[in-house]
Amino acid sequence: MKRPKVALILTGGGARAAYQVGVLRALSELLPKDAPTPFPIICGTSAGSINSTILAVDADDFRHAVRRLITVWKNFHVHHVYRADMWGAFRNSARWMMAALTGGRLRTSNKTVSLLDNSPLAALLRKYVDFDAIQRNIDAGYLTALSITCSGYSSGQSVTFYQGHPDLQNWQRARRIGVAMHIGLDHLLASSALPFIFPPMRVNREFFGDGSMRQIAPVSPALHLGADRLLVIGVGRQLQPNAERVSSGAYPTLAQIAGHALNSIFLDSLEVDLERLQRINRTIELIPDEVRKKTNYPLHQVAFRVITPSEELEKIAAAFAHELPRTIRILLSTVGGTRRSGSNLLSYLLFEKSYCRALIKLGYKDTMARKDDLLPFLGWSAEGAA
Repeated sequence: MKRPKVALILTGGGARAAYQVGVLRALSELLPKDAPTPFPIICGTSAGSINSTILAVDADDFRHAVRRLITVWKNFHVHHVYRADMWGAFRNSARWMMAALTGGRLRTSNKTVSLLDNSPLAALLRKYVDFDAIQRNIDAGYLTALSITCSGYSSGQSVTFYQGHPDLQNWQRARRIGVAMHIGLDHLLASSALPFIFPPMRVNREFFGDGSMRQIAPVSPALHLGADRLLVIGVGRQLQPNAERVSSGAYPTLAQIAGHALNSIFLDSLEVDLERLQRINRTIELIPDEVRKKTNYPLHQVAFRVITPSEELEKIAAAFAHELPRTIRILLSTVGGTRRSGSNLLSYLLFEKSYCRALIKLGYKDTMARKDDLLPFLGWSAEGAA
């Protein structure tokens, strides 16, 4: 039987992306040993772009790729991602505040302005990611395409940079385009540049920031790249019943507002897009096959599965807040980030191994609970799993 062309969609979310690694660990154990990636199309955004690229680099050996991710995420510390020493953290923050107060007039051309300095992440990726391997895996047939989505600060467009099979074509839709280009370090740093927190990156003629901003259709790149099934790994509780509205007498802190904004950027668009996909699938079901064939109806159903945390990640983050370096705790405390109400913001910045390991464990558990559904969806039999 011909295997389905399943696209893996890894969304953004800073430190929350550790949850994706737990899901991938479970999948790697469910699939045959030494198998190549079951995802010929891999689409990443923000922190998910980094995980996506590692999977693409080792597309010929899925378990090896996942082991590499586990090794990094299980041993993560804040200083691997951004400067946590007193001089580095406060110098960057002071420069950011000064730029905000002066409208950017005191900014020099060679100084980036952001709350935190993510140069350690750049050094880590530069050292361990073999970007040339992406094309080798495409040429060998293990990979159809890797896409990384960024947000253009000048154009206001959501730009998906993709590297893939030469038959693939660029696309253009409202506020979003797809552009063929060899994926490199700048794409990853741009896609994962949390707004205000990390500096934007220049790619060709434009500065780009976190890909989840203005990404109104997160599943769209996978469909343009030829996927007929989608596996989405989110970092929020997508497609859940509406939360109960509760009374609150406390004025929201800056951290609470920032966490709310990040949730809006990282979670809302995906949830709306998945809801839209469900509605289109149901609509197509109502149209008889003979009518669609006769009228050459262009739409078709796209099967998908969504794996998201069964627990609220901000609550897990609150339990590990004390593990942040003292400098970062002081910095976050000034905006209420160390209070319980600021745990949403904390859940995106807590790159510490205890928190990451808790998320990996949760992702593994959530995926194993659904293995009977996921195996046939991926086109593998239970007998084939190692």
